[in-house]
Amino acid sequence: MQFLDLKKQYKSIKEEIDEAIKRVLESTVFIGGKEVEEFEKEIAEFCGVKHAIGLNSGTDALFLSLKALGVGPGDEVITAPFTFIATAGVIANCGAKPVFADIKSDTFNISPELVEGLITPRTKAIIPVHLFGQMADMDEIMAIAKNHNLFVVEDAAQAIGATYRVKKAGSIGDIGCLSFFPSKNLGAYGDGGMIITDNEGLFQKVKLLKNHGSSPKEKYLNLIIGTNSRLDAIQAAILRVKLKYLAKWSKERAEKAAYYSENLKGVGDIITPVMGDDRNHIFHQYTIKTKSRDELQRYLKEKEIPTMIYYPLPLHLQPAFEYLNYKSGDFLESEKAAKEVLSLPIYPELSKIEQNLIIKKIKEFYAEK
Repeated sequence: MQFLDLKKQYKSIKEEIDEAIKRVLESTVFIGGKEVEEFEKEIAEFCGVKHAIGLNSGTDALFLSLKALGVGPGDEVITAPFTFIATAGVIANCGAKPVFADIKSDTFNISPELVEGLITPRTKAIIPVHLFGQMADMDEIMAIAKNHNLFVVEDAAQAIGATYRVKKAGSIGDIGCLSFFPSKNLGAYGDGGMIITDNEGLFQKVKLLKNHGSSPKEKYLNLIIGTNSRLDAIQAAILRVKLKYLAKWSKERAEKAAYYSENLKGVGDIITPVMGDDRNHIFHQYTIKTKSRDELQRYLKEKEIPTMIYYPLPLHLQPAFEYLNYKSGDFLESEKAAKEVLSLPIYPELSKIEQNLIIKKIKEFYAEK
């Protein structure tokens, strides 16, 4: 058994994927071009926004979003400490200061109630992370941002297709960031990312930034300092095929998540994922909480059942952010989650036999305690 079996997914759509790759090879247009342009249109339509720009990675999507918003030295950006390092890393790489607000204990997402108390005259933006595939409390976050004249950048790297009161992840803030890392629900066969927005000015700015600040009208005329962050045509072609199946795959993930929750209810001290009101969960990860996390993980490993811990050390305790002078105990919910979370295999091709085995072994572990 694998934690994520991408080979099964590939086999299920092999002919379409192979044809898409062949189409790009025969066109010899490997960067930009029709495949990227069509994919951008399809993602914009899927997410319900006016604009989408294909980029090199989800990290670049976050970074160029902040650059487009003018975030730089002297600014502060508020985000959660319980997430992948890229979220806060891009803030630091802009020369700004990451400021952390703790998470809610049930959904793992940033707590809006704590955000407001962290706002200073230097605060420029908020980055809510839609962790594990469920959106943060966007109404509250947007209200805070409006009251304080702040930008909102949605980190929707794990949440493509998730909704909050009908609106798709990434479509509510000033700009949304997607990742197509291979393990994501919509994964490329390499790195890839995208920004989505309704803001024409931000759209045009990111278009410049992603291509060395080059003028779209005159070759070798550079209007601003940019970088190289372009989505490869082969990745766009692959993702166009996969996008057609995303709604189906998300439904299958939700069904498997419901089956886990139904069968793990009342088992030991396990807390199964909690879904907030007026939203859906696309279960990029199915993450339980238990005080016996490390023991359970070791037990399952002995039974050849793979699990993952996202994330074992919150960002405020990472050596890379030591200069921010946070300490253990500053963000209790994030630190508690880091000690208790365990993600179980969940993907559309996971068989009922495999899922039943995982459930059985978890129950056996608690029965033997």
